[in-house]
Amino acid sequence: MSFALMLIAQLGFSAVGAWITHVDIRDHRIPNRVVVPLAGAVFALCAGAALVDGSADPLVRAALGGLGLGLFYAVLRAASGGALGGGDVKLAVPVGALLAWDGWIAFFAGSGLAFLIGGAWSMALLATRRGSAKTPIAFGPFMVLGAIVGLAIT
Repeated sequence: MSFALMLIAQLGFSAVGAWITHVDIRDHRIPNRVVVPLAGAVFALCAGAALVDGSADPLVRAALGGLGLGLFYAVLRAASGGALGGGDVKLAVPVGALLAWDGWIAFFAGSGLAFLIGGAWSMALLATRRGSAKTPIAFGPFMVLGAIVGLAIT
């Protein structure tokens, strides 16, 4: 039963993540009305799965992953002078929770892949002269893709 709850969490995240990707690419923003309920749903499903399993360890790991990745993104936002958006910081919470529930390997793989894929995209834009160092890039899609790939490979 806990497997089914976490499968629902992952599929739901993927579906909402696709919508977030579309909006972030189009508008360069991630709406609170989408990302906040997403975070709540991920945590609720993690809590339900922990209750079914009778083990709090994955839930604690998910909470640490969500809060830790959110804090990391908040620091990056402050250090970037706002180049990283507030929506990305909020999206980091359900991403971190979902990945950490699966384990620390998934957490670090999925989190790192967002930067690896985003960096490769940026380098391609620079190499093809379709962008410059000042070109704004929506980072939410890379966070979603990194999380999905991180879950798939672990």
